[in-house]
Amino acid sequence: MRNAFDVLNERGFIQQTTHESEIRELLGRESVTFYIGFDPTADSLHVGHFVTIMAMAHMQRAGHRPIALIGGGTGMIGDPTGKSDMRKMMTEETVNHNSNCFKKQLSKFIEFGEDKAIMVNNADWLLNLNYISFLREIGVHFSVNRMLTFESYKARMEKGLSFLEFNYTLMQSYDFLELYRRYNCKLQLGGNDQWSNILGGVELIRRIGNDDSFGMTFTLLTTSEGNKMGKTESGAIWLDSEKTSPYDFYQYWRNIADADVKKCLSLLTFLPMDEVNKLSSLEGAEINRAKEVLAFEVTKIVHGEEEAKKAETAAKALFSGGTKGGSIPTTEISRIEFKEGIDILTLLQKTELIQSRSEGRRLVFQGGIKIEENKIIDIDHRVQLTDFKEDGIMIQKGKKVFHRVQLV
Repeated sequence: MRNAFDVLNERGFIQQTTHESEIRELLGRESVTFYIGFDPTADSLHVGHFVTIMAMAHMQRAGHRPIALIGGGTGMIGDPTGKSDMRKMMTEETVNHNSNCFKKQLSKFIEFGEDKAIMVNNADWLLNLNYISFLREIGVHFSVNRMLTFESYKARMEKGLSFLEFNYTLMQSYDFLELYRRYNCKLQLGGNDQWSNILGGVELIRRIGNDDSFGMTFTLLTTSEGNKMGKTESGAIWLDSEKTSPYDFYQYWRNIADADVKKCLSLLTFLPMDEVNKLSSLEGAEINRAKEVLAFEVTKIVHGEEEAKKAETAAKALFSGGTKGGSIPTTEISRIEFKEGIDILTLLQKTELIQSRSEGRRLVFQGGIKIEENKIIDIDHRVQLTDFKEDGIMIQKGKKVFHRVQLV
C-alpha cells in the first residue's frame, strides 16, 4: 500500500508540516494514531469540514487509526481563528446536541469500532480541570509574546480579544497531550488556519512528554480566486440533507467554475489521480462532463448512491426542459392557502428561496424569478390554484436554483 503522505501530497491536501521527512517516514513505518478536532458550533458539519474528513478517510484506508475529537469542551469557548468578533456563547445543552449530531454524521465517512477509528469528546477532560493545576502544568510552557504573533490573535487585537478566547490555544494543545497520553496519538491534522494551534500541541508534548509528536495542515477549500467555497446566497452548504438537500448539494458542485474542477476532484473524491487528470484536462463544453462526475461522486460520498442518482436525474431533466426528477427540492402547501392566491414574495418565503422580502423584491425587479418559464415582473403577482399542473409548479430563482411547489 502506498504511503499515506504521498497519497495526500499527490492529491493536493498538504499545506504545512512540522517535520516533513519524519512524518513521511513514520507513516510508512507503522500504523499511526492521529486526530482531527471538530468544534460543534452548529448542528451539522459543512463543506468546509469535508477536506479534513476526506483526509481522515484516506489515512484510514492506508492503515492508520483516526481519532475524531468532538470539541464539547473547546466549543464552550470558541476558536477566534478567522473571526472578526467573539463567537456567540453556546449553552452546554446546545454543545451536547451539536456534538451528538457530529458523531452521527462522521460515522458515514469513517469506520468506527474495535481497532478502527474512535470518537472522543474533550469535555471529558476539559470541563473538570483544576484551573490552578492547569496553569502550573500547561500555562508555564506558553509565551504570551509569541502567542500574540499568531495570526488568529493578531487579527483580533484592534477590535479586542477576550481572555476567554486567549485560552483556546492552550486548551487545544492540552487536547493533543491528553490524546497522546491516553491513545499514543502522535499526529494532529487540521485545516491550514489551525497551524498555530497545532504547533502549540506539538511543542507541549515534546516538552512535557519528552517524545516526538507531529502536525500537518491541509489546504482550505477555496476557489481559484481565493474565496471560501461552500457558501451560496441562501447560506452554507451543509452535509445534513435536512439543511441542504441532496439536489442542491449536487447542483452546487455541478456549477463550480471550470478552474476549480481539478482541485475539487482531487480533494473531495476517491477517483484515481489518472482519472482526475483526464477529466480536468477537458476543455470547452466538455468540462461539464467532469463537473457531472464531480457532483455525482461527492453527493454519493455524502448522501449515498441512491440520492446521488436521484439528484443527477433531476438535474438532467431540468437541463433538458422537463420537470420530472424525484430529488428537486419541494415544498407542499395546502390548496386552501391558494384559494385567494398567494403573493409571490410570500410564496418565495414559504419555500425558503429568499431570506427577506426585500431580497424577493430585488429579485423580481431584476427579472430573477420565473414560474413555469414565465418571468415574474410584478411584486404583487399572485399565484393561483389555476397555475398548478398535475405535478405542481416549478419556481426558478436565477439561472440555477429550482424549487417545486405541490398542493396537499
